[in-house]
Amino acid sequence: MNVLVLGSGGREHAIVWKISQSKLVDKIFCIPGNGGIADIAECHDIALSDFHALAAFVKENRVDITVVGPEQPLVDGIVDFFNEKDLHIFGPNKQAAQLEGSKAFAKKIMQKYNIPTADFREFSDAHEAHTYLQDLTERPIVVKADGLAAGKGVIVCPNLETANQAVDGLMNQKIFQDAGSKVVIEEMMTGEEVSIFVITDGKDYHTLTPAQDFKRAEENDEGKNTGGMGSYAPTPFLTSELNEQVKKTIIEPMLDGLRSEGIHYSGVLYVGLMLTPEGPKVVEFNCRFGDPETQVVLPLMETDLLRVIKATVDGRLADVEVSLSDEYAVAVVLASGGYPEYYEKGKKISGLAELPEQLTVFHAGTRKDGDEYFTNGGRVMAVVSTSRILIEATNRVYAAISRLHFDDMQYRSDIARRAWKALG
Repeated sequence: MNVLVLGSGGREHAIVWKISQSKLVDKIFCIPGNGGIADIAECHDIALSDFHALAAFVKENRVDITVVGPEQPLVDGIVDFFNEKDLHIFGPNKQAAQLEGSKAFAKKIMQKYNIPTADFREFSDAHEAHTYLQDLTERPIVVKADGLAAGKGVIVCPNLETANQAVDGLMNQKIFQDAGSKVVIEEMMTGEEVSIFVITDGKDYHTLTPAQDFKRAEENDEGKNTGGMGSYAPTPFLTSELNEQVKKTIIEPMLDGLRSEGIHYSGVLYVGLMLTPEGPKVVEFNCRFGDPETQVVLPLMETDLLRVIKATVDGRLADVEVSLSDEYAVAVVLASGGYPEYYEKGKKISGLAELPEQLTVFHAGTRKDGDEYFTNGGRVMAVVSTSRILIEATNRVYAAISRLHFDDMQYRSDIARRAWKALG
């Protein structure tokens, strides 16, 4: 089979890496790809918004299945476009992708089908949002851009002042452009966060290893929100009992609810959870693999990913069993200095050839020039290790990072450490 993966980040590198291990694959293409992906796939520079050009590429290169990495093409309807042309593609259609494309849409679905989540209100008018905030008691809340904001449209506000600033920034200053034309204001939930990937063909589903992501730029979960500075899996905070509870109270009611709404959901459903004192509640749903959780979840997947993808596209997911490793995986993201705000590109990356073979590096913001790699984005790469012992996997990653270098490299040194205590 010829496979095309769309995207350019660490998530897409992990997907390409996993698919490359399949006995079913003949050739892998990636659009646009990055420096690391170019080592294992043929990369081409086509705009992901140009569906006509992408479809023409698929036909010309006899691509059997296209796998969509990022959310924007899904929300814009690439699956519908490909389906109209009888081209096989992995991902939810435009209607289903609203679960990520609109926070308000997702909240209304959860409310209708009694799926546990934070209490909320939605606003399309900034003045009404500010007035609502005045009526709240002085307690932490969360202000969310309704639309897509590259994982950065969620603002945690410890007090009324910061909440008003968030509303003003999103709705009046348009810091995330039209994504903030509507906002959702909700209570702030407390507890441990967990990410679960659900693969579904619209009828049946499988869940992959639960992971924990670290969104904040600085140690101890401080600093600005980012796309993710690291992750590990599995997380000890989601016990087997809680995992079953999540399936019965969140995953299955959501899939059943979507069917009741006449929405066909096929692909990956990302479930972002908060393990609150009252039980698991939904923070958000996304319509694709998460980043950087994919970089730790796929190395723990023992089943052929391409087989699972093909079965999903064919509507025969029940025919495939999914086997998961009982090891731990840890990923630490190396970012450009200044990320998530201003950063420079073009810094030479050294030390990659010196890393031990048991480590995996998933490139994100990189480009390759000859035999050398250079930074080309905010999140540059993720260093990943697996082990039967979490602390061992973590220490291997940080030992490897000490061998890597590019000017102004930044990373968090506390990824997965909180889980050490939970594991004793």
